[in-house]
Amino acid sequence: MHPRAAEFEELTEERYGVDVDVLEFDGGTETAAAAADAVDCETGAIASTIVVSLSGGDRDGALVAAITSGANRLDLNAVADHFGADSAEMADPSRIREVVGWSIGGVPPIGHDAALPTAFDPTLTEYDTVYGAAGTPSAVFAVAPETLAELADATVVDLTE
Repeated sequence: MHPRAAEFEELTEERYGVDVDVLEFDGGTETAAAAADAVDCETGAIASTIVVSLSGGDRDGALVAAITSGANRLDLNAVADHFGADSAEMADPSRIREVVGWSIGGVPPIGHDAALPTAFDPTLTEYDTVYGAAGTPSAVFAVAPETLAELADATVVDLTE
């Protein structure tokens, strides 16, 4: 197992008391479509973690996370409105690595170095099992969506287009 995927697996046990099975794939899972193909599920069952940087308002410069269904597209204006900012944009990859502790393409929905305010796409609750990144662009883990929202301390709110 890739060292970062193993680190994620250990972290979830230590921090959350949850035993996850990380699945790794040679073809990669860095996009929702690739992950869905790899695990043989609908694209909508992929829980993509998107880290966003806010501008203006009380949270100027803050990072927030959105866990969205792979079938949906994040609405950055809705993110800004929800978190009380003037605008929002995709966060800089180096800042994500520095603050969150994971690199884009493999950012898991839980296990971040810093606690980020998090929104959770209600579309994910339509599935019995969803799949989130597990620390690398070729690793995912399966989890019940309700469990994932709870572990991420996320607010269920639709911030998609």
